[in-house]
Amino acid sequence: MSFDPIPYDLADALKHFLIVFGSSMFIALFVCLAVSLITRGGKGFVDVFWGVLDFFVQIVHISCRRIWSLAVLTIRESLRQKILFVFIIFAALFMFAGWFLSGAADRPDLQVQSYIDFVLKATSWLVLPIMLLLSCWSLPEDIRLRTIHTVVTKPVYRIEIVIGRMLGFTLLGTSILVVMGAIGYVWIIRQVPESAQENLVSKVPIYGAISFTDREGAPTTSGINVGDIWMYRSYIEGATKASAIYKFKGIDESDAIDDQLNLQSSFEAFRTHKGNMEQGGILYELTFVNPDKDLRVKYDPMINKEYSDNQILIDRTIVEKNNEGKDVEYDIFDDLVDDNGDLTVEVRCLEAGQLLGMARPDLFVRTPDRAFLVGYSKAVLGIWLPMVLVIMLGVTISCFVKGPVAILTTLTIVTVGFMSKEYMNEILSGQMEASGAIEAWYRLLTHMNSQTELPAGPVRTMIEFVDGGIINFLWLCQQVIPNFGIFSNMREYVIKGFDVSWSAALLPGIVTTAAYILPCLLISFYSLKLRELEAK
Repeated sequence: MSFDPIPYDLADALKHFLIVFGSSMFIALFVCLAVSLITRGGKGFVDVFWGVLDFFVQIVHISCRRIWSLAVLTIRESLRQKILFVFIIFAALFMFAGWFLSGAADRPDLQVQSYIDFVLKATSWLVLPIMLLLSCWSLPEDIRLRTIHTVVTKPVYRIEIVIGRMLGFTLLGTSILVVMGAIGYVWIIRQVPESAQENLVSKVPIYGAISFTDREGAPTTSGINVGDIWMYRSYIEGATKASAIYKFKGIDESDAIDDQLNLQSSFEAFRTHKGNMEQGGILYELTFVNPDKDLRVKYDPMINKEYSDNQILIDRTIVEKNNEGKDVEYDIFDDLVDDNGDLTVEVRCLEAGQLLGMARPDLFVRTPDRAFLVGYSKAVLGIWLPMVLVIMLGVTISCFVKGPVAILTTLTIVTVGFMSKEYMNEILSGQMEASGAIEAWYRLLTHMNSQTELPAGPVRTMIEFVDGGIINFLWLCQQVIPNFGIFSNMREYVIKGFDVSWSAALLPGIVTTAAYILPCLLISFYSLKLRELEAK
């Protein structure tokens, strides 16, 4: 895998949400209060107070029966718009996809990846645009045609209209997604040849923490940089004391497969000379270390095969000769795993003049695999979550603008959330020189390069103050835009043959979607409340 799964900090995410949500609500209430005081005088404060209270009153008194009726009405209206024609496009894609994807890769594992990638992308690219168009167009069209009158004249709260729309589109999109996901799963199983079926698994890895030692054996923060632009892997020098130390936590007998410890590696070689090319790779060895018992047990040297999964099946009992030449047996789980349940593995390169590169995910303990259907279902869930988020955004924006504008606005938010998050983070983190707008204009007008510091004085103070305010406002705007890149990670797990991680992928996706429920309901409610629904 080319990414490092990092566990999600739920407490920090909740704190971050409260800061962003609180700041946004404070600004919104301040603006509403200022406008009300200007237009209504002293009554403006009372109007804002009762407006805020009205939302919570309606939330408490909502009726599940009315919401369900509105959801069913939304589904029927969508079906009248021939939404199910999307299955014709879906069927056409799968009828001819096998012709173009067969033989797309030489290796069986890469061929399987191309099939999975096609199914998940085709499903996502069909479901998301359809639900975006429906959610953005439905309510403005009802207002334009005045069919909304049949709803608002009934004893229905405005918040129930919003929830009914969101629920109806979600149920419809879920039904379409389930059908497409089931067809895609059957198509993958049928397309993958019998010889490559073993690649249709959901591997469950246990990753460890990584540290390094230099060629003298002293601890160091990283290995050698061989000149890669992307410093993903650090390299250890062969035939020296340099090593990479992996520490796996929580290892027990349940992680074994048929009484064997399954380690899987994907190290990368960097050659300073040709070496033994007939060997097929660089030699390296693993050493199991238990500091509590002062044990160091070496395993037989192995050949690193690049661009393939190197499975290292280690018997539970390792036999090693002691200083007297006698065989001594060591049990991995009883002798080599320490008292805290940690397993420490040292990796050394054995060939002089050669270097072996590794990152944290390049060596992991492979526990018993799960069925491919498990990981595939989680990847489909990774399409369902952004679909729900798109529906909420589309319905929310359509409450205060017309259909075409709502579509463009929602599409812009989704595009920025998918593609521009990293660029915005780079601007807001201060990594870019002269990233402030006012400072950039000042340097441009005074012909000052970006390496020269601004002169001290009131001008510099004012520039830093104004740029700081702009940066804070942009930070708030950037946090308000959903990070759709989180959901793409779920697809990458399944494509690479891994089960989707709960802490690193599923949890952040679920939390991100749930975080927008309350803000979308608030904005939708007040937009409908302030809007004259009888107007064209």
